[in-house]
Amino acid sequence: AQLVESGGGSVQAGESLRLSCVRQVFPTSDYCMGWWREAEGKEREGVAAIDRNGNTVYADSVKDRFTISKDNSKSTLYLQMNSLKFEDTAMYYCAATSVDSWCSALQFHAWGQGTPVTVSS
Repeated sequence: AQLVESGGGSVQAGESLRLSCVRQVFPTSDYCMGWWREAEGKEREGVAAIDRNGNTVYADSVKDRFTISKDNSKSTLYLQMNSLKFEDTAMYYCAATSVDSWCSALQFHAWGQGTPVTVSS
């Protein structure tokens, strides 16, 4: 599966960014799609996921600040990130899984190359 992320960048704390991910091989409607991130020196963290039915799940660290959505007609996944914090600084990866239990646990078996997000305090 080819997943191509975009939208990362450098912002100040409190600002917003929207990440996008285009799925080039098969439609987003067939899989659970999500995002995970990896910050330098920290463990990989699942951020958000949206299943085939549009149900969403978020990590506690981003709940009420991030919103995941998808446009199946465009095979595109989004992550709207508001009220960004310094600790949100990480490489963000678009990801997918066909296993429902993995989806609810914010675990994935395929991902893209990542897009960097830097938040200055």
